[in-house]
Amino acid sequence: MEERGELAVAAAPGSSSSGLGVGPVGGALEAGQASSGLAGIQEEPGGRRDASGPETDADAPPKKRVRLQEGEAGKLEERLYSVLCCTVCLDLPKASVYQCTNGHLMCAGCFIHLLADARLKEEQATCPNCRCEISKSLCCRNLAVEKAVSELPSDCSYCLKQFPRSSLDHHQTEECQDRLTQCKYKRIGCPWQGPYHELSAHEVECCHPSKTGIELMGILEEMDQSHRRELQLYNSIFSLLSFEKIGFTEVQFRPYRTDDFITRLYYETPRFTVLNQTWVLKARVNDSERNPNLSCKRTLSFQLILKSKVNSALECSFLLLKGPYDDVKIKPVIQHHVFSNDANETEYAPLPISDSVECNKLLAAKNINLRLFIFQIQK
Repeated sequence: MEERGELAVAAAPGSSSSGLGVGPVGGALEAGQASSGLAGIQEEPGGRRDASGPETDADAPPKKRVRLQEGEAGKLEERLYSVLCCTVCLDLPKASVYQCTNGHLMCAGCFIHLLADARLKEEQATCPNCRCEISKSLCCRNLAVEKAVSELPSDCSYCLKQFPRSSLDHHQTEECQDRLTQCKYKRIGCPWQGPYHELSAHEVECCHPSKTGIELMGILEEMDQSHRRELQLYNSIFSLLSFEKIGFTEVQFRPYRTDDFITRLYYETPRFTVLNQTWVLKARVNDSERNPNLSCKRTLSFQLILKSKVNSALECSFLLLKGPYDDVKIKPVIQHHVFSNDANETEYAPLPISDSVECNKLLAAKNINLRLFIFQIQK
């Protein structure tokens, strides 16, 4: 029995000191050995990590160290990029973020493009991930993702420093010392462009302020011509507003399909009455191109049709503007036509929208709502 007791004490040196009769010195020695052994076990993986990665807090608990080690595989921002990116263009959204009924994210540009393509192909728009139906009524904005994306860091295109995406535009336009800027004497012909921190030195040495009046006259003449064209447009509009017979109405273009073997999309308004005459507006995409959905550049053109019979020629000026509830950007262009029973249709004229993005907005909408002004010219 005594031999077994000695073996038990030898096999379990870390046992309770009170139960085995070990003195205070022996207990302290054993406790020191045990703590040094645990410390060696804990410091071993930390030593390996210090050799290949960044230093960590020595007082951090083991669980925290494991999390830091797992985070080294990829930054949080990089992982969020792949989670919050648009499922179509695989880029982070710059404005509104829409989601389908299953939660897949689409940036505003791609969402509008999908709806426009579906309208051109006479199909139901679907989510590119899960193929569920999408529309402006079925999809909603994801405000949480929009806020999260706005706080993610992004590189400045000039100084390459990182800023939150919500403040990046302000930095690039107002604060960045490397942003591209132009000389203040550009209006008199200076072509210099360069980083903002070099602007002061250039303006001190710029030779354009010392140009003679004769040299400046040519530059000022080009500026005057551009100004005169803009002024002429607004003067024409103001002159039309002084006419005796003026009519305007809200028009709604609705989508239809031709009866051809390969159907084509076109738009037409219901009949409306202006200046005691009945009219119709028609519009077509890319001048009735066979496959406009395959084209990156998209345009809309329209024509005004007189449906009433007239006893004499009816000379009119007209223009289309955006409706009161739409955000499409349309530049005013005045059209002119003399209507008669034999010439009751105008030629197709391009709808003066700024670019294909604005055209896609119109195509993605259920209907196109605009405002038409007609001015009858009295002889």
